[in-house]
Parts: sequence; C-alpha cells; structure tokens
Amino acid sequence: MNTIIRYVLLSIACSFILAVSMVLLTFITFSIDDALGWKVLWQGKIGDVSFLLTVFAFSITFGSIIGAIIGWYWKGILKQIEKMLIGIIQGDRHPEMEEVPKELDAISNRMNQLQEKLRAQTEHAQRIATERANEREQSLQDVVVQERNRLARELHDSVSQQLFAASMLMSAINEAGPPEDPALNKQLTMVEKMIHQSQLEMRALLLHLRPVALKGKSLQEGVEGLLHELTQKVPLEIDAKVEEFKIDKGVEDQLFRIFQESISNTLRHAKATKLQVLLIERDENIILRVADDGVGFQAEAVKTSSYGMQNMRERAYEVGGILKIISLPNEGTRLEVKVPILRKEDTSND
Repeated sequence: MNTIIRYVLLSIACSFILAVSMVLLTFITFSIDDALGWKVLWQGKIGDVSFLLTVFAFSITFGSIIGAIIGWYWKGILKQIEKMLIGIIQGDRHPEMEEVPKELDAISNRMNQLQEKLRAQTEHAQRIATERANEREQSLQDVVVQERNRLARELHDSVSQQLFAASMLMSAINEAGPPEDPALNKQLTMVEKMIHQSQLEMRALLLHLRPVALKGKSLQEGVEGLLHELTQKVPLEIDAKVEEFKIDKGVEDQLFRIFQESISNTLRHAKATKLQVLLIERDENIILRVADDGVGFQAEAVKTSSYGMQNMRERAYEVGGILKIISLPNEGTRLEVKVPILRKEDTSND
C-alpha cells in the first residue's frame, strides 16, 4: 500500500474514533438520555446538514488532511533513505540525506559508518589487486627481459656471426675477380646485397631486443648510447642534437621506447645513409625528432596497418603527447613526438 494512503486511512480512523469518543464523553458527562440525546444531535443542524454528520465529516476531512501531510512528509524521508542506500550500493562518494529529522539521526549515522566501512574495504581490495597486478607485471617483465637478452645473445653469437662471415666471403669473391659470365656476376652481386640487407635486419632486430629500458640511465644518456652503438655497427651518417633537461622517469621510458622503435624501423626499411636526431626542450614541451633520407613510404597507406606506428602513437598518448610522421616515397621519413612538461608547483613555502 502507498505510504500516503496508509497514513490517510490511519488518520481518518483516529479522527473518527476521537469524534465518537468525544460524543460519548459528552453523553456521560452531562447524563444525557441516550435516545433523547441522539435525537437532539441528529435533529440539530449546522446550516442544512445534521450536526452529527457534520462532526463525522469534519473528523474524516481533518484526518485525511493530517494523514496526507504526515504521509507526504514520511514518504520524502523514506525516499531520501532509499536514495542514500542506492548511493552506497553504487559507490557514490557522498550520498548524504538532505534533511535528517532528529528521530533518524541514529539511522543516518549508522548509514554513514556503513558507507565508510564499505569504502575502506573497497580501497583495501583495490590496493591488494593493484599490488598483485604490479607483482605479476614485474615478474612477467623480468621474464621478458631475460628471454629477450637470451635471444639477442644467441642471435648475435650464431646468425649474426654467420652473416658477417658470409658477407666477408662474398666480398672476397667479388674482389678477387668478377666471373666472365655477366649473369653469374649479377647474381653474386645480388647475393652480396641480400647478405648486407640481412645484416641490417639482424642489427635492427638485436637493437629492438636488447635495450628494453633505460636501466637507470637518463633519456639523454640512453639516446647517446644508442647512437654511439649505431655508429660502430651501421654505416650511417648521424647528426644528433641532444639537450639536457629533467622529466619524469615514466615519460623518459616511453620516449626512449619510441626512439628505439623509430631507429629499428629506419634500419629495417629505410635504406638510409643519413640520420638526424633532435631531442630538445622548447616552450615547456619535449620534442623528439628522428629524420632519415631513406626510401620513405606512403604514410596514409600504412597508418592503420603498421603495428609499430600504432605502438609508438599509443606510447605518445600515454604521456599526453602527440606523434606526427611525415614521409614521401624516395624523400625520406621524419618522425616527431611532442610531449608537454607538467611543472610541479613549489609548495615548500605554503
């Protein structure tokens, strides 16, 4: 039954009982004969309506009004309690009642205590889940690092050495004297180029496998170390400008991984002879730019299909940056990452 209807019926019943009680009390107090008294009350009129009917009608009307007011008031209170309970169930931060009558102070306090207890339990569960996830991620990362290093060592000690030996052997054959058969000479030259390209692919793969993180170094140290390794192993003319600045380790790690991925793509696909690297801070932004003079590509054609590009773009988004790639066939490729620096406010004097 509706709350308002329930209180209306209850108030009508109480008013009716009160009216009857007052009439009976009047009979008893003034020793009125029952038959005569009822006749007098019935014949008595207020206007054109019997006095007795008027009393009962007034009691019913008064009870209805009072019941409706009380029912409406308590319906609002119950709605507030229901709203607060729904808020607690849904995890709202502060689902408090608008107006709490004194009779419900204890209930309100208990609900607030329940809310705080549930919030504390939720925070505790989330903290445990986060710690477990971090532990699993760290354990998995350690396994991945170890496996990548193992694969890099094995590839370097076996395939890379064999490719180097094959390259030296082919160079010696071609330099000893080209064969008289032009077709055979062309095939030998093609084989030498394929071996050379395979060496570049292998170096790019090793570069992609080994430096998975900065390992305690700054971003500048990691970039300079990677470029120094390139100058020793790859025939590239490298022009680099690296400035000193301080950023968070998380941003450093993501930028280094983007730089590593771009260098790997250059070695594997660009066939470049020159490489330009720029790492600077300008207008509260970190700018990382890698440009080569390689074969280039149609950027729109591989924008959605290249996992490497998508990976670099997602890494840039994770630190609030943007990544732009400009490339044209036979005109080289330029990659640029711009990440804003969020300066921490100095609160030492507060």
